[in-house]
Amino acid sequence: MRLPLPRVGLALFVLLFGASETAAHALLDRTDPRAGTVVKTPPAQARIWFTESLEPAFSGARVLDQAGQRVDKGDSQVDPSNLRLLRVSLPPLPPGTYKVIWRVLSVDSHVTEGTFTFRVAP
Repeated sequence: MRLPLPRVGLALFVLLFGASETAAHALLDRTDPRAGTVVKTPPAQARIWFTESLEPAFSGARVLDQAGQRVDKGDSQVDPSNLRLLRVSLPPLPPGTYKVIWRVLSVDSHVTEGTFTFRVAP
């Protein structure tokens, strides 16, 4: 069976450009503290690594306590030596559950966002 030329062209376009565009989004790679874990020592920072480089001016994170109050130091930034790393400083945190909320713009101009939690043990 022969495909008409326009369909072959469309299929080739999707194979060449569709997959690479999807793969270029800045997706969550890993976090520190690790998502869903319990830590004995409160972290000094929440660090989030992504699969692609971020636009520093349009990427950020904040950390909330169980009551929904912001507890980070308000200095969220993309690491200048690693554009795939977003970090925010934390004060000494008391025991409890914390939610990290992030929203980033990748260098390919796609926005991704998400959350993860960690807990500081008593």
